[in-house]
Amino acid sequence: MPQAPSDTPLHSAYQLARERYGLLGVDTDRALDSLAGVALSLHCWQGDDVGGFENTGAALGGGLAATGNYPGKARTADELRADLDQAYRLIPGRHRLNLHALYAETGGRRVERNALRPEHFAAWRDWAKANGHGVDFNPSCFSHPLAADGFTLASADAGRRQFWIEHCLASRRIGAYFGRTLGTPCVTNLWIPDGYKDTPVDRAAPRQRLRDALDQVLAEKFDPAHHLDAVEPKLFGLGSEAYVVGSHEFYLGYAQARQILLCLDAGHFHPTETIADKISSVLLYLPAILLHVSRGVRWDSDHVVTYTDDLQAITQEVVRGGYLRRVHIGLDYFDASINRVAAWVIGARNTQRALLAALLEPAEPLRALEQAGDYTGRLALQEELKSLPFGAVWDLFCLKQGVPVGPAWLGEVRAYEKTVLAQRA
Repeated sequence: MPQAPSDTPLHSAYQLARERYGLLGVDTDRALDSLAGVALSLHCWQGDDVGGFENTGAALGGGLAATGNYPGKARTADELRADLDQAYRLIPGRHRLNLHALYAETGGRRVERNALRPEHFAAWRDWAKANGHGVDFNPSCFSHPLAADGFTLASADAGRRQFWIEHCLASRRIGAYFGRTLGTPCVTNLWIPDGYKDTPVDRAAPRQRLRDALDQVLAEKFDPAHHLDAVEPKLFGLGSEAYVVGSHEFYLGYAQARQILLCLDAGHFHPTETIADKISSVLLYLPAILLHVSRGVRWDSDHVVTYTDDLQAITQEVVRGGYLRRVHIGLDYFDASINRVAAWVIGARNTQRALLAALLEPAEPLRALEQAGDYTGRLALQEELKSLPFGAVWDLFCLKQGVPVGPAWLGEVRAYEKTVLAQRA
């Protein structure tokens, strides 16, 4: 890793910030070391609008929609990996990849999703190993003829249900393969779109089918050093506005009963509901959780992550609770209206900024004020923190990690767009 020169204006600004935070008992060097150890999982589907490489003829389904037609979308796995390489070069730290099953490489042969095997992801494994990326995985229970009626694991059709059970089993085996061969646990996260557009009469039967199907999917056990399971709830989706089988309550109960990870997606709840408040409650009963950092606008529209109050609340809760080792953080959005590489960089760097701000918080003094009942002092200190020189600490982190400081990264994206993305038209 490149070492930051000690005589730059950025370094001088950092020294002033270091002293300022030190007055509150905050060790900025320690915060930077902690942030360097946090690996985000970048979602592959931002690079091609959740297209994948199957070419089944099925339109993007399951309530998913990518809007916009910005030029330069990745059309092949090699193009997608090249775009990811460019994004990783502009994001400080060492990070992971979040991969969906529909990104299999099958050599031009038609391979059904329930027949996918680790060898269909060997190129992804080799690329990840060469670049030091861990990999997380997801079954793709959408955009497929057998999901066209809006049901997969909760389908009343036994044949369809069995197909998706087999696909999820295959996905877990692929996830374990990634974890075993890369030496870092793969989180395989299961989300399904199942639900009704209008009000159902029987809400229980689909959930009973889903519970039984999940038990079959999870029957095969894997070493947790290689593989971890997660399930992801949702409030509603397009085509399932009235009823979602895999609701928060359903998966919360299932994850607790089976002691697997619960995925909390920032865009999967009511617009006035924040997942920050759920983290400490859930981690009382589960060994770990998965966070999908997203930004819903009005509904689960998966906007690029910005530095919002909601994002800061999430990262504060993770840091304040000492949960960094128990929380797996992935990004989840897809915006086709802007440069797709830039979308990765913006979302990742904002997530890291929010984590750094949380790591720079004088948690113990704030906790002491709260425990003493001094809520006036707690509020006053919280507000004073907002004007501390946080930006100088972030700039030095980027400098130390060998990535562009400030908006300089955008120039590199512009150059990549001109020399690479524009040639794909």
